[in-house]
Amino acid sequence: MLLIHCPFCKEKLPELEFEYAGQAHIARPLNPAEQSDAEWRDYLFIRSNVRGDHAEQWRHTHGCGRYFNALRNTVSDKFIATYEIGQPRPTGSEEGEESNEQLES
Repeated sequence: MLLIHCPFCKEKLPELEFEYAGQAHIARPLNPAEQSDAEWRDYLFIRSNVRGDHAEQWRHTHGCGRYFNALRNTVSDKFIATYEIGQPRPTGSEEGEESNEQLES
């Protein structure tokens, strides 16, 4: 089981306390009424499926209830960093700071 760091509670907790909430950093269209059906489809349903580091949104469902962003490697399934929504995606040396550990099962 993975431990995920909640940036609000300031604790590493079991993944069972959290819920995946989709890809992070998706910008809502500025003028929704002017979007075509294809543009709405892309906004609502088309997401990246990267191999490697991927920015995601998570919710601390069984804790503070707040949403936050996480940078997770989709190959190793390890969390590299967690950060509050509105903050930029971590790069470089910041990535290892919030590294999460695996629990032996």
